[in-house]
Amino acid sequence: MLEKNFILIVIGQIISLFGNAILRFALPLYLLNETNSAMLFGLVSACSFIPMILLSPIGGMIADRINKRNIMVALDFLTAIITLLFTLYFSQINLTVIILVMLTLLYGIQAAYQPAVQASIPLLMSKENLIKGNAIINLVSSLASLSGPIAGGAVFGFFGIYPILYISIPCFVFSAIMELFIKIPYKQHTVSTSIIATFKMDLKESLDFIRNERPVIWKLSIAAASVNLFFSSLIIIALPVIITQTLGFPVITGNQLYGYAQGALAAGSLLGGLLAGILSKIILPRHQYLLLILSSLSLLPIAAVLLFAPPAMVIYYVIITCCFFMITLSSLFSIVMISYLQMLTPEHMLGKVTSCVMCICMCSQPIGQAVYGLLIEQFKNQMAFIFIAAFIITTLITSTCKKIFNEIYQTLHESNNNNIP
Repeated sequence: MLEKNFILIVIGQIISLFGNAILRFALPLYLLNETNSAMLFGLVSACSFIPMILLSPIGGMIADRINKRNIMVALDFLTAIITLLFTLYFSQINLTVIILVMLTLLYGIQAAYQPAVQASIPLLMSKENLIKGNAIINLVSSLASLSGPIAGGAVFGFFGIYPILYISIPCFVFSAIMELFIKIPYKQHTVSTSIIATFKMDLKESLDFIRNERPVIWKLSIAAASVNLFFSSLIIIALPVIITQTLGFPVITGNQLYGYAQGALAAGSLLGGLLAGILSKIILPRHQYLLLILSSLSLLPIAAVLLFAPPAMVIYYVIITCCFFMITLSSLFSIVMISYLQMLTPEHMLGKVTSCVMCICMCSQPIGQAVYGLLIEQFKNQMAFIFIAAFIITTLITSTCKKIFNEIYQTLHESNNNNIP
C-alpha cells in the first residue's frame, strides 16, 4: 500500500500540474497566434526557460534545508497570486513583455518546486519501491500534461485566453490547501552562514560529488544536455509552428489540433511511466542508450512527410504518432535514470545534487530553442532538412553513450545500493 503522505503529494500534484499545464500550453500559443513569428516564439521560450535553469540549484538547496511541505504550499499560493495579477493587467501591457514575464515566473517557481517534490519521494518510499514512486509522480505529471493541453486547446480555441487564466487560479489554491495536510520527515538545520555563502558551498559540494565521487553522473548529465540541445528543443519549437501555421489549418482548428498533439505527447509520457513501473526490475542501465537511439529514429518519418508533402491531416497524424513514440521512450529513460541517480546519492544531498544535475541537463535547451526558432523562421519551407540534421547529430551523440551506461551499471553494482539486477 502507498503511504498516506505520498498519496496527498500525488493529489496535490494532479491539481497543481493541471493548472500549470493549461497555462504553459496557452500562453506561448497565444503569442504565436498573435505574432505569427517562429523566431519570436523561440526567443521568448528560450528566455523564459533560463530562470528554471538558474534557480534549480537554489531549489535543491532550499529543499534540503526547509520543510518540503512548506515549500510546495508557499509556491502554489504564490503561483495563484501571480496568475491573478497577470489576469488583471493582461490587456494593459505589451503582449510579448507580459507573456515573457509570466512564463519566466512560472518556470522559476517550477524550478524551486520540483526539487522539493523529487527530494520527498525517497523520504516517503522504501528503496524497493523508489522507481515505482518516481513512476507514479511521472504518471501524475503525464496525466496533467495530457488533460491540460486537450482541455486548454478546446477552451482556448473557442473562448480565448481569459477562461484559461480563470481556470488555473483555483487549481493552485486547492493544491496548496491539499498540501497543508502532508507530513514529510524533516530535521531542523542550523543556519550559520548567509544564503549566498550557503548556495556557493552547496553548489561546490554538489559539483565535487558529481565530478569526483560519481563522475558517471557528470558524463551522463553532459550527454543529456547535448540531446536536449539538438533533439528536445526542436520538438518544443517546431511542433506548434508546423501544426498551427505550416499545415494551413484555420486558427481555431490548428489550436485545437495542437492541443490534441500535446495530449498525445503526454499520453506517451504516461505510457513511459507505466512501463517504468512494470519493467523497473528488468531494465538495465547498460541498455538505456538504445532507448535514446530508438527515440531519435522517430524524427525520420516526420522529415519524410514534410519533404514529400502529403495531405495536411496525413502529416499531422504521422507527427503525433512519432511524437507519442519518442516521448514514451524518453520518459521511460528519464524515470529509470532519475531513480538510479537517487540510489547513487546520499540522502542528505538528494535535493541539491538532483537539482544540480537537472540544471546541467537543461542548460543547453534555451540555446537550442532560440537557434531553432531562427532556423525555422528562415527555412520554413525546408523544415524537413532541419529534422534530418537533428536526427544525424542526436544519433551520433547517443551512440557514444554506450560506455557511460556500462559504467553506470558497474557503479551500481559496486555501491551499497546493490539491488539492481
